[in-house]
Amino acid sequence: MVELEGCTAEDAHAVFSALRTSFACDRAADDVPAELAGPGATVWTSTFDVSERRAEAGPRRLKGPVVVSLQGGYWAVDQLCNALRTAFVVRVLGTAAGDQEKEVELRLETLPQTVGRGAN
Repeated sequence: MVELEGCTAEDAHAVFSALRTSFACDRAADDVPAELAGPGATVWTSTFDVSERRAEAGPRRLKGPVVVSLQGGYWAVDQLCNALRTAFVVRVLGTAAGDQEKEVELRLETLPQTVGRGAN
């Protein structure tokens, strides 16, 4: 499971579309995150099936840094991390490990070669 909070809808779409390039997802390609009016934080979540990697995602532009939380089995979370590295600069902010699952919090940024170009 992938969870995003505190970012723009456009950045959430960039992250989810990068992962959707690599893996099957519980949401359709045209299911674009949308901002909701009102108080409170918007949290976007999606589940990916990492059993088969379809393709590598190319670089995506972000308006600002995005914090992503990945949850699942060890191998599954590692697959998601590796897929994100093809599209973004990935920094690990923290991890929590259990017997069979782990959670990793990442900070994603635009790859340097993407800055100034219209990749997305």
